[in-house]
Amino acid sequence: MSPDANQSTKLRFGTAGIPSFLKNVATSQAIETVARLGLDCFEIELVKSNWLNGETAQEINQTAKRWGIKLSLHASYFINLNSPEEGKRLASIERLLSAVRWAEKCGAESVVFHCGYYGQRSPQESFHQVKTTLKEIASILKIENSPVILRPETMGRRSQFGTLEEILFLCREIEGLQPCLDFSHIHAREGKVNSYAEFQRLLLKVEKKLGKAALKQLHLHLAGVLYNQQGEIRHINLEESDFRFDEWIQALKDMNVEGTVICESPDQSRDALLLKKLYLGQLRSEEKNFFESQFKPE
Repeated sequence: MSPDANQSTKLRFGTAGIPSFLKNVATSQAIETVARLGLDCFEIELVKSNWLNGETAQEINQTAKRWGIKLSLHASYFINLNSPEEGKRLASIERLLSAVRWAEKCGAESVVFHCGYYGQRSPQESFHQVKTTLKEIASILKIENSPVILRPETMGRRSQFGTLEEILFLCREIEGLQPCLDFSHIHAREGKVNSYAEFQRLLLKVEKKLGKAALKQLHLHLAGVLYNQQGEIRHINLEESDFRFDEWIQALKDMNVEGTVICESPDQSRDALLLKKLYLGQLRSEEKNFFESQFKPE
């Protein structure tokens, strides 16, 4: 497959980390496998620890370029920019800066991260604290001439900082920030935003707050999700969930959205392929189990 094979579509589809059916493989090998499956992007997962080194980063960079795979990186889960403890806040800053520096070495264009928790602070107080801290980080990265885009993510639990409005306001007010819109999280948090009309309204809100250009460079996360009144419980596969992903895909197409879609389902490669085939109009009813039949794990 040539590096230009998947350039004709406006949206790229890929996996959050190494596909679940692969066992004991390096990330560079996983990127090649993702490309062979027909996917176009890949999110490097540094969520639990930083396992990267210089040699691994170089391998990832070269492999992604060879196969035409667009990279992003997900920063540590142990980031809380709203921590009342100054030591934890400073450690969070360092974790995020480290993720950006590793992303640049790997050739990743964006770093996705969770801003943190409200804790004892009100949403308004939390917004002020998160905004102040992100301005510090953005100014450091500007001095370093970093090309990496910081992407705060919409979050799925009501205890977490990261409503759609909070993320959009951060991106509007801080230079260098663009959103990571996790539609599964938005749906789980509110128990709604699960129809074509609601998806379209949300995208129009992004356009209104951040401009038309924002819809041409969106970074999207999707998975099935179990949820309750407090929000997200855990990820499940799309076809096991109540999320109307066919209507979601149609809204993206009709709004001419461009960018990347990262699938975070347990079987992330199968769901990413499902979404891509829906987007391209290639999915027939008899193909529901196309992944198992064509790419059965050994």
